[in-house]
Amino acid sequence: MDFSLSPEQQQIRDEVRKLCLQFDDTYWLEKDRSGDFPHELHAALAAAGWLDINIFGLQPVVVFGTDEQKRRMLPPLIAGEDKACFAVTEPNAGLDTTAIKVRAERRGDDYVLSGQKIWISTAQVANKILILARTTPLERVNRKTEGLSLFYTDLDRSRVAIRVIDKMGRHAVDSNEMFFDAMLVPAADRIGAEGDGFRTILHGMNPERILIAAEAVGIGLAAIRKAASYARERVVFRRPIGQNQGIAHPLARCWMELEAANLMVMKAASLYDRKLDCAAEANAAKYLAGEAAFRACETALMTHGGMGYSKEFHVERYLREVMIPRIAPITPHMILNFIAEKVLGLPKSY
Repeated sequence: MDFSLSPEQQQIRDEVRKLCLQFDDTYWLEKDRSGDFPHELHAALAAAGWLDINIFGLQPVVVFGTDEQKRRMLPPLIAGEDKACFAVTEPNAGLDTTAIKVRAERRGDDYVLSGQKIWISTAQVANKILILARTTPLERVNRKTEGLSLFYTDLDRSRVAIRVIDKMGRHAVDSNEMFFDAMLVPAADRIGAEGDGFRTILHGMNPERILIAAEAVGIGLAAIRKAASYARERVVFRRPIGQNQGIAHPLARCWMELEAANLMVMKAASLYDRKLDCAAEANAAKYLAGEAAFRACETALMTHGGMGYSKEFHVERYLREVMIPRIAPITPHMILNFIAEKVLGLPKSY
């Protein structure tokens, strides 16, 4: 069992890190204040060819798309020419995906799509949308997971009202309510068979959990590094505050928790790459990383004392940002339900 990165993986990591260092805390503080999408980072990642290893949202197209669809849909996204949003969640369904009400009715070579979605990221800047809709009403299917279909299509803004949600953090990535009014979707843009969208969308959920978990670990480690640096430099009562175990021990514990969570992230990713079942591991990684990262960011802020509340030191932003991987795309409570039922064989509680 080898936990080290291969030379190729290490090279990827080094090159991506080098690129991202061009976009420092000052850049992200400005984006946080302005709410502007980080177009410069997106363009830099596209130019360097890194977007092709980070398109988890379109994994259903990779797995279920026809050859024609892959040729048509994937290259513009990888090149940075297209930006896509991912639309599943609805206000009255939440995590109960089978209860969604957005309707797509077949009319000849098109579908007519109407209804409402919520918490849809990047809809302000996207020109494409991956959307799950009901093609058969819930009351007419044998199983509630049937009758859902997935589409990847143009976002026709003349038929969609998009309203930004003013939120706690993640200001550089917009979140939105979307109201679809008879938007035409070509049947050629349906991914997989009609009515099979629930199974299709599942192929994007596990890699999404793994990616969000990795994001959480990264935020947590960034916060701990900031706090450790501050603890070495900040002198109170004629000694660095990091010399006090009351400061040092919480930071050390956070580092260990993050490293342990990262091992589960890597295990889940390894299983996924080998096309093995990874649902339990992906959910566990997301839970462990989200919780560990939250504690790390909270500890980092407290290490800074009053200055932690200041935007100047960035840790308050980390604490706001880490709430997303903690509660999305699935809450810690639902992950505990999943592990209890699917791994431990306990009765379903909801």
